Amino acid sequence: QRSPDFSGLKRVGGVDLSFIKGDDINACAHLVVLTYPHMKVLYEDCKMVTLNAPYVAGFLGFREAPPLLQALEKLKNVQPNLMPQVLFVDGNGLFHYREFGLACHLGVLSDLPCVGVAKNLLHVEGVVRSEEHQSQINALQKSGDSFPLATTSGRVLGKALRSSHSSIKPVYVSVGHRITLDTAVRLTHTCCLYRVPEPIRQVHKLNVSTACINQNYIKCRLIICSHTTSDALTLWGPRVFWGPGGVFTCPEIYAFFMKKKTDRVKTSWVQNPNYPRQRQEI
Repeated sequence: QRSPDFSGLKRVGGVDLSFIKGDDINACAHLVVLTYPHMKVLYEDCKMVTLNAPYVAGFLGFREAPPLLQALEKLKNVQPNLMPQVLFVDGNGLFHYREFGLACHLGVLSDLPCVGVAKNLLHVEGVVRSEEHQSQINALQKSGDSFPLATTSGRVLGKALRSSHSSIKPVYVSVGHRITLDTAVRLTHTCCLYRVPEPIRQVHKLNVSTACINQNYIKCRLIICSHTTSDALTLWGPRVFWGPGGVFTCPEIYAFFMKKKTDRVKTSWVQNPNYPRQRQEI
């Protein structure tokens, strides 16, 4: 996209995986598509997935890219007119130990222009959180200011961008696929209403405690009182009532549990294939 105002750009997307606390196997793959430049949500989807590849530092793309690619392919098959023209990935692109992070991996597989945006600094070949790095951050006076992330050999792998007037913490932008670094930084800045670019921020709003409840799994807080865990699960059907601290089947059972003094609380994910698949607000 060569136009300085990105006049040909109509749709931007964001992807991320959200993990269940204490579980590094089951995750929720999120995809959102927004209008550009108004940042209105056009499409959102999340799906519970099981990750088969082990976690190996530096090889995150092999673990996380496949379910995110499936989300993109689903959109392409169902509503191809809503496919994003540029994809924001919550992670790194060239700014990576092997100069091939998740944003690069997903970009090559999808053939979409991809931008990697990370909230935390990855320590890569001489780029570390040092006093010098902090002084460069302090020198970012206004929204849109940036400085290069260069390795000891002088190769620039990304940029630190102050994306918002209200936050002095930068985000770390790098090329994923089919985009230049300057364009990636400029586009990221135009997509920021807050510190994190809106496509990624909207993905984070689709967290596992809300959207993924309406998919194949229900996160249940099992309160053990006069009923055993199995008894409680037997009672619970597809109807859901949202109460403080968890999901309960109906107001009656919720009220019953709240009257009892409980000894222990257990949180688990219960597969519920009968639950409606469409996204609802609870």
